This record gives sequence, structure tokens and C-alpha cells, in this order.
Amino acid sequence: MQSDGKQAFDVVIGGGSFAGLALARAIAVCLGPGVSIAVIDQGPMDPDGESADVRASALGAGSWRLLERLGAAERLSGEAEPVLTIDITDSPLEAALRPRLLSYDNRLADGTPASLIVTNRALKRVMEQLARQTPSVTLIGGAEIAGLTVSEHGATVTLGDGRGLTAALVVAADGRRSRLRELAGIQITQWSSGQVGIVTNVFHGKPHQGRAMQHFLPAGPIAMLPLPDRAGRHRSSIVWSEAREEGYRLAGLCDERFLDELDRRLGGRLGELALDGGRSLWPLESHLARSMIGDRLAVVGDAAHGVHPLAGQGVNLAFRDVAALVECLADGARIGLDLGAADTLERYQRWRRSDAALSAAAFDGLNRLFANDNALLRAARGIGLGVVDRLEGLKRHLVAEAAGLAGDVPKLLAGGTV
Repeated sequence: MQSDGKQAFDVVIGGGSFAGLALARAIAVCLGPGVSIAVIDQGPMDPDGESADVRASALGAGSWRLLERLGAAERLSGEAEPVLTIDITDSPLEAALRPRLLSYDNRLADGTPASLIVTNRALKRVMEQLARQTPSVTLIGGAEIAGLTVSEHGATVTLGDGRGLTAALVVAADGRRSRLRELAGIQITQWSSGQVGIVTNVFHGKPHQGRAMQHFLPAGPIAMLPLPDRAGRHRSSIVWSEAREEGYRLAGLCDERFLDELDRRLGGRLGELALDGGRSLWPLESHLARSMIGDRLAVVGDAAHGVHPLAGQGVNLAFRDVAALVECLADGARIGLDLGAADTLERYQRWRRSDAALSAAAFDGLNRLFANDNALLRAARGIGLGVVDRLEGLKRHLVAEAAGLAGDVPKLLAGGTV
């Protein structure tokens, strides 16, 4: 539909990654085909293209329920590895022994896994395919967002080629350096851990048996996340935090020396290692938007909050934003509110902002607590984790929290309908 030379939609979403695509699909599923949605991204929006992203995500049970509702879980089932057990260890790099300080069953009371590991490449491909197959969703790839104007009656997003898109609601889902957030004048609070994250996938000789491992070293945590076997070979995703200068040195090593350094940090736990694809390096910085809303604007996902990857909760926080926003929009629409109504957006912000702020602070605090080689602090950590290991009730609570099923859970994450 054209309006004053502009293409008219009900919702315009900036950002075609997980949060933006999931939101588009969720609005279509929950609010019906009469709501028109545009998703704008700088990339080509090609679901059959080969992504260079080597990262993997730990999807909590709540996020998996959202994907089930959106029709994505069935398509991902063959590429998702359930995490059955989690081990946490804490020792210096050269320690001869690495005792398990905390080990727990990562299954919910009904026996389902509290989290599953999926590569970002597979998740992006499936979400893009679903969005493309949804009649009420229009994908606009290869487009820069150049401007945003808002009035009492709607908002207009201007693209770099001069095209204009109007909508009742605009959503910033365009990542950590969000252009829409910037155009809306929303500031962020940001801080750096002084670390970089090295991410890669590896084949290994020993089976992982659905076990994830988080080992805390003085330079930062290293996580081993189980992936589905490929052609009979065992695989895992590695998320490795290091001090900035050392991280750049390690990432620049040849494959053989890189794998030697990785094996030292894993303590030989996985057996013989071989790279499965490339490796990438990410600065580990955290940020929090000072507001998650503006006039006719909502901010979701990495545009709203960026957290340290040690708990693997970045995608889950984004999906919580999506589920909460869709529920607010649906409830508002039932009583006749405009999709961009201030009351609807205020409710979304009240619901999500405190969780995002607490999560960002908690993950950063945990990283700083464990990335410390003070002998007394290390002993205290060991005692604390040992106590937790003996408290089954507390471990069950930790599993539910990581699954995204604790607190005020949006209906789409709890397995309900909106």
C-alpha cells in the first residue's frame, strides 16, 4: 500500500537477525494476517545464503517453546543438541587437576532439557525462511536506514535510497550499534570487560554425551557447548574469553598451534581436536539502553542490551523481549489501542527493563568475580560452588532460571497462546 508516495505498513522492524525475524513471525502468528510487517536489514536477506557466523546459541526451554509456536523448532530439531548435564570448574591454567566444583542435571521436572545448543547459522536460516513464507511479512534487504520521523499519527522510516516506509510502530532490532536507537535519541550505558571472545567449532575424539562445560580461568571463562554429531564425528562449540591482547595473539595462530592452546584450556577433556570451519573474534562489551521505548518505538534484543556471553543468555533475553512485546501489542489491540500507543509501549518497558538491567549486571559481575587469580577469592569460590552442589533445590531453581521459566514469564515462553 502506498501513502503519499511512501509504502505503508502496520509495523516496521529494523534488523533482520534473530530478534527482528522472530518478532515479525510472532506478530503475524499472534495478531493475524491483517497486520502488515516490514523487516529492513543491511544484508541481502537471502535464506539460502551461506552465513559466515560460526557462533552457537544456548536456547533455553522458554525460547524453544517460542520457536515451537512460530513453527521453527520442528525445522531445527535435527540441528539442536540438548544439554543434559552442566559441569563448572575453576582452576589455574597449569593446574594438574580440575575438580568439578558444581555439576547438575540440566533437565526440567518433566524430563525435557532446560537448554539446547543450535548454531546461529541454522537459526538464522530457518527464521529467514519462515519470515519469507509469511504473507504479511515483507523483507527488504540491502537497505540502510537513514532517517526516522514521528508524529501523533505514525512514524516514517527513510531508507538510504530515499524510499519511505510508514507505520504505527517502529521496532529497533538492529543490533548493538542500532541506527534506529540512535535516530530516536536513546542513549546507552556501556562498559568493557577488557576481554575478547574467541568463537569456533571443533570436532573431537571423545563423545560429549550432552554435557556442557564452563571452566573459569584467570583470564576469563571458556565454555564447551555440545553440538550434534556430523558424519559420525563428535562436535562442540567453543566460546573462549581472553584478555584483549592475548586473545588477538591466540586468534592469529596457525591452526595447529591454536588447537594446542585450546586443548591446554580444555585439559584434554575432548580428546583429539580438529577445527570445524573458521574462528571469529569479538570484543566483549556490555551495554544497556537508557530506555527501551520512544515515541512509537520499541527497542529489542542487542539494540536494548548486550551482555557477557558466559551464561549464553543473549539470544534468550532477546526472545523474552519479543514474547513480551507481542503480548503487549496483542492485549492492546484487543481493547482498540493503536499498535504504537504509549500505554502499550510503557507496559513493555516496565516488563522488560528491570530483567535486562539485572541480567547485564549479574553476568558482568560473575565474569569479574571468576576472572581473578587471588588465592583467597579462589578458595571462597570453591567453597561456595561446593555448597551449591549439595543443594538440589537451589540447583533446580538455577536450571529453571537459565531455561527462562522463572519470574514473570511471557505466555509464548510458558507454552501458552497470546
